[in-house]
Amino acid sequence: MPALMIQGTGSNVGKSLLVAGLCRAARARGLSVAPFKPQNMSNNAAVTADGGEIGRAQALQALACGLAPVTDMNPVLLKPETDTGAQVVVQGRRVATCRARDYAAMKPGLMAPVLESFRRLAATHDLVVVEGAGSPAEVNLRAGDIANMGFAAAAGVPVVLAGDIDRGGVIAQIVGTKAVLDPADAARIEGFIINRFRGDPSLFDDGYRMIAERTGWRGFGVLPFLPEAARLPAEDALDLPSAARAGAGTRIVCLALSRIANFDDLDPLAAEPGLAVGMVRPGEAIPGDAAVVIVPGTKSTRGDLAFLRAQGWDIDLIAHHRRGGHVLGICGGYQMLGRSVADPEGIEGPPGETPGLGLLDVTTVMRGDKTLREVRGRHVATGQPIRGYEIHIGRSEGPDRARPFALVEGEGPEGARAPDGRVAGSYLHGMFAGDAFRAAWLARLGAPAACDDHGAGVERALDALAAHMERHLDVEGLLALAK
Repeated sequence: MPALMIQGTGSNVGKSLLVAGLCRAARARGLSVAPFKPQNMSNNAAVTADGGEIGRAQALQALACGLAPVTDMNPVLLKPETDTGAQVVVQGRRVATCRARDYAAMKPGLMAPVLESFRRLAATHDLVVVEGAGSPAEVNLRAGDIANMGFAAAAGVPVVLAGDIDRGGVIAQIVGTKAVLDPADAARIEGFIINRFRGDPSLFDDGYRMIAERTGWRGFGVLPFLPEAARLPAEDALDLPSAARAGAGTRIVCLALSRIANFDDLDPLAAEPGLAVGMVRPGEAIPGDAAVVIVPGTKSTRGDLAFLRAQGWDIDLIAHHRRGGHVLGICGGYQMLGRSVADPEGIEGPPGETPGLGLLDVTTVMRGDKTLREVRGRHVATGQPIRGYEIHIGRSEGPDRARPFALVEGEGPEGARAPDGRVAGSYLHGMFAGDAFRAAWLARLGAPAACDDHGAGVERALDALAAHMERHLDVEGLLALAK
């Protein structure tokens, strides 16, 4: 089938953006191209056009292809709820919540839907660019693998291995991967890419040649670090700056919860030149000069309530509000701001009820049905159009719902606001991508807003990424592998 797979020497080596750039480059050549990731582990999810959910990185890759995201682009999504357990989403629908050991037994049975989704995409496009997960060097996970070499072998897809020189030891990353792979799997790898080089790439000529000699693999180039890529959604919440190093401007901070979800809600704010947007990490206090504290989405609301309190952030939030600061809770963060969160069926963990932060007069009950939808409406406080998506379990009710955050088309009131107007909660992800709403929301804080077209900025960054790859990599050679 017309496909190419980008695997990596580890997590967060830049696979997602390499796939996005390659997709945009293929599209510029007039090819109909689609992204695919057999298995993703991420709480950063997107709602799809066919009413399911996939990893947010695959939604960005779909944008690079000029496509609406669909569930076939990421047929297996694991959404961690604890250190040892995750929600399992198959072809866009939650099918189970299980511990890692149980998932290992479940995984071989998921190859069928993975191949089914892949073949549907391959049948309707000239090219499918596939992203691996983690690293094929994790050979202890090879049995039953659906994410890397297991999939590549089953689908007959050639592989290119990407290493991240920015983290150091890239020669060992790539040569070591060859050393531990089964010979049949190693033979499936057609070549390698060196990613995130800073400085003059020619300084790595000797290392590049050494990798080629020791692996027998073809080199497809050294890709320098691209500053414009910062405009694209981060692969990991840890990629975002800490609140203490966020620079100058009106300070907006977000709590780095242990199960933070959909943190790319912050991207449009982070792109505003007059704002200092950063993460408050575990062990750090909420800055006293913050204008707004965002309590983000989470995959485990009650678990992250306990985590939040363990950092002392509950006390910081009360002090922040007392000083006149604003608080915005999004999705799970909205649930935390209420009086209580009950999970009688044990959907996200042990059954029980946890006191909330009490900044909003609402209570939340977790229910088995999951809300997955794109929405349009109007922000009540500013009157501006607002759009976003909902992806959550649980319903919130209470007196502060009489002061909704937004009025949603076809649904009515959404979210809640405190009587003083400085605390608000909403289930809407992605709201800040709307330029008019973002500018009006910031104006109420007295913060400047460039009001740039955020969507156009992302498109420009994808074009810049593709052009950057064309300059520094053998893109023609990479695409030829898929034939």
